[in-house]
Amino acid sequence: MAGQQPLVISTVDYHTGGEPFRIVSEPPVAIEGATVAERRTFAIADPDVDGLRRLLCSEPRGHADMYGGFITPPDDEGAHFGVLFWHKDGFSTACGHGSIALAAWAVQTGRVERDPSGTTTVVIDVPSGRVTLRVRGDGERITGIDFVNVPSYRLAERVALTTSRGEVTVDIAYGGAIYAHLDAAAVGLAVTPEHYTDLIAVGREVKWALNETAHARHPVDDRLSGIYGTILYDDLGTDADGNPHQRNVTVFADGQVDRSPCGSGTCSRVAVLAATGVLEAGQVLVHDSIVGSRFVARVAAELTADGYPAVVPEVTGTAYRTGEHRFELDPDDDLGAGFVLR
Repeated sequence: MAGQQPLVISTVDYHTGGEPFRIVSEPPVAIEGATVAERRTFAIADPDVDGLRRLLCSEPRGHADMYGGFITPPDDEGAHFGVLFWHKDGFSTACGHGSIALAAWAVQTGRVERDPSGTTTVVIDVPSGRVTLRVRGDGERITGIDFVNVPSYRLAERVALTTSRGEVTVDIAYGGAIYAHLDAAAVGLAVTPEHYTDLIAVGREVKWALNETAHARHPVDDRLSGIYGTILYDDLGTDADGNPHQRNVTVFADGQVDRSPCGSGTCSRVAVLAATGVLEAGQVLVHDSIVGSRFVARVAAELTADGYPAVVPEVTGTAYRTGEHRFELDPDDDLGAGFVLR
């Protein structure tokens, strides 16, 4: 990607519930394809696009848990724009926390004009489909963002698995990406910072044990197949209003940890809890992260999707701008392409 002059890339950074999201509104490389899903396939194989991902995600400009997205055209005029989500191990099919950050960015930059009613709709094409966000505000201030995801459903229940910590059972569900769900207490852990290293190890172990099995296959689109992450959760009972209250850590890609309650992971969790009757009509899931941030989620609709009983999850959170960057790559820098230490 580098020529005789330094390559310059401008980004705007946000965080959603503590999880970073680096936005590249004008990627300096060609990303080919007629749809966002096709562009993801192209990006995975293209050295320039993947090199840009590594440049912005890896050290010294990023870190092992960095996350971001390249803005693309939408699939058609029904959406405001598209996005390719990326992390240290590649390009993901979905990202709820990133979608929430993008909605805030779109409204705050004027890319999507604020609705005078106080609620502005932002529609984004992502590799797993089209998502809708409602940005609620009071004047210039954003007070909340509702993320309405693609239909989500449980793929398998109580799948037996042998781990280094004993025999366990997991549920597997799709929420724009496929996740395995494991009660942290079943492996002698709790979702707290002091168990961080052990949670990562178990999360990776569960993912790789299941990733090549039939349980990890998307029923319609194989581009969406594979266990994207493991959701380890604590059941905290109910809140004062009787709503289910849980805390989770999502270990995704290859050992990457979501600091937020995880947007698409929360949608996957909603699908599981709705299927088991824990999340009933009129209730919300109070979903906390390992750092104490919170999403609130509910079932917006029930339907059938890809042959499965499914729900349309709605997740509410917010995002905050953390700064702007003007990154450079000196063509003489032998470490410029980046590296990852875990």
